Amino acid sequence: MREYLLTLCITAAVTYLLTGPVRKFAIVAGAMPEIRARDVHREPTPRLGGIAMFFGLCAGLLVADHLTNLNEVFDKSNEPRALLSGAALIWLIGVLDDKFEIDALIKLGGQMIAAGVMVMQGLTILWLPIPGVGNVALTQWQGTLLTVALVVITINAVNFVDGLDGLASGMVCIAATAFFLYAYRIWYSYGIEAAAPATLFSAILMGMCLGFLPHNMHPARIFMGDSGSMLIGLVLAAGAISITGQVDPDVMNLFSGSERETVHQTVPVYIPLLLPLTIIAIPAADLILAIVRRTWRGQSPFAADRGHLHHRLLEIGHSHSRAVLIMYFWSALIAFGALAYSVNSASMWIVLGVVFLSAIGLGLLLMPRFTPRAPRWAEAFVPPRYRRRKVLPAAAAAGPGEPGEGEKEEPRTPVTVGVSGVNGATAVGPRSRAAR
Repeated sequence: MREYLLTLCITAAVTYLLTGPVRKFAIVAGAMPEIRARDVHREPTPRLGGIAMFFGLCAGLLVADHLTNLNEVFDKSNEPRALLSGAALIWLIGVLDDKFEIDALIKLGGQMIAAGVMVMQGLTILWLPIPGVGNVALTQWQGTLLTVALVVITINAVNFVDGLDGLASGMVCIAATAFFLYAYRIWYSYGIEAAAPATLFSAILMGMCLGFLPHNMHPARIFMGDSGSMLIGLVLAAGAISITGQVDPDVMNLFSGSERETVHQTVPVYIPLLLPLTIIAIPAADLILAIVRRTWRGQSPFAADRGHLHHRLLEIGHSHSRAVLIMYFWSALIAFGALAYSVNSASMWIVLGVVFLSAIGLGLLLMPRFTPRAPRWAEAFVPPRYRRRKVLPAAAAAGPGEPGEGEKEEPRTPVTVGVSGVNGATAVGPRSRAAR
């Protein structure tokens, strides 16, 4: 665990320290999107944040290769090299797109080629554990098609949700944390070395996101762009592919005892089928709804619009930061709920806890106008928006809901629905330029 944490910290530190220079480079290179009517940000913001994230990935893999225990991952498996090859290709395509906005079909082809490069080097799905059937071995073509499909879907799902400052990197970080805990449990508790690459990928992905988040939180100083969103989507997919198609469930020796006990004991075997889906549950739902919505209107499925889930949160009155936190909440609930169920599937408390937290989440969705206020003794330690308003004496005589003579009614500023910079553009769709 210490070596995983060291790798995570090195990756986060390199990403964080490089993001500042990358921001200056993006400004000099002119990689700054024009402000459009649907944008939330007030000033042009540079992208190309994926450059810092990619070098963070390289630093994490380099450090892990020189650690005593993690070095065995590189000796016994070719998956880290496969990940680096695919990540370098998808990152290069993203950098070119952030600067020159390449064609949508070229990006889609690049995503498929990057997935194919990983398949050629051994990072592919070999079999699927199906409940009630057991292990189903896949042919080479079936494994390749399934791997490529999973990579392309995950990349575009992550890119679809990249619509607000800090949203995509935060959600992927939450997902990577849940996946790290699951993969580490399979590797440490069951002694399955084949789960070590997925554990390493998740730790590095957490470091990439944590290092970039301080620069990307609202108001963002830099956007990750397609070079970042496609990169973290590919790393997330690589971890899911590694532990789903490479770990043999028979090695866990869980098939013993009564039939009921066997069903409960083999839940960790089948969770790899569900956990990758829960990780991208919200992005995938947004992706499906966007395709249906645009197709129904006669538009291209990859045409940018303002109907994403985060846009709807802004429409009903949530602030930018609160909309991001709500999306964080639901991502954590889905990912960690599935993780808890994999640990103890027979516990009813887990189900009740998920239901209770879901009710809280629905309550937060329905209370967009609620602004928490800090106690008076704590007002000096919180931002001004959380402090209580001072009521002037003249306002005391005014009727309820009416401003007094010495009190001016503060105008409400409507929430602008939109996305920040290049965020919200699909990984295979072109960005619309503002009219000059």
